[in-house]
Amino acid sequence: MADTPLDTATPSAAGEAKTVAPDQTDTTTATTGTTGAYRGKAVLYRMVFPGHICPFGLKSKDLLEHEGYEVEDHHLTDRAATDAFKAEHDVKTTPLTFIDGTKVGGYDDLRRFFGKKVQDKDAPSYTPVIAIFAMAFFIALAMTIDTERAVFVGRLIERFFAVAMALLAVQKLQNIETFSTMFLNYDVLARKHVRYAYLYPFLEALAAVLMIAGILTWISAPIALVIGGVGAWSVYQAVYVEKRSLKCACVGAGTNVPLGPVSLAENLIMVGMGLWMPLRMYVFGL
Repeated sequence: MADTPLDTATPSAAGEAKTVAPDQTDTTTATTGTTGAYRGKAVLYRMVFPGHICPFGLKSKDLLEHEGYEVEDHHLTDRAATDAFKAEHDVKTTPLTFIDGTKVGGYDDLRRFFGKKVQDKDAPSYTPVIAIFAMAFFIALAMTIDTERAVFVGRLIERFFAVAMALLAVQKLQNIETFSTMFLNYDVLARKHVRYAYLYPFLEALAAVLMIAGILTWISAPIALVIGGVGAWSVYQAVYVEKRSLKCACVGAGTNVPLGPVSLAENLIMVGMGLWMPLRMYVFGL
């Protein structure tokens, strides 16, 4: 785990942890930071088991070296040694860093010590949505250049929306059970027909793939119109009428994207694609 409670206690000696367990094998190495000016010495204790190396320990070591510290790197090589070390220093997790004899804490504490941002796991975040739409744009751009040998804005936008739908569907398909639970919080159709919550990601994926391929528009367009229209109305009702604060199911489980503009935009995109695709093919002949 990443964190230990922030403490200002000072150990009696830098190598104090070596005696916490009689059978402990402590491998100690010293490395010097390669970036920035030399700032001093840091003592790091981290788990390095035969089958497991603590990732937060590696991050702590890298951060210390990046900040210009010489790192005295102590390896806690088994569970007994680690538990004894935590008990002695009254911490719940490792790694643990000391800088100039002062206990700093775990990886998150170390980031705070250097004035760096620490992610709040419960804070709302639009990062997953930004990543998905950015990748959708570049994939669509690559597809357009490859097939058209030029960038036609209309085709680029069309492919961008279709690829975005596909990527959003993948997010939902990773954990359908959790998605369906989140979806049932606000979708009006799913509340009447629960099975629709399980079917939704597959319908979105099918419509997206058919739109990307430019085939079977008579199937993809109605699907997009129905699920997009119902979804847009559901989001509008939940967020803007009922004023409810919910997490968006649009990017699947495990995210803190607020329900609102993002989900509304996703659904309006599907409605737009559902209207545009048949018009382009059957009316404009494009």
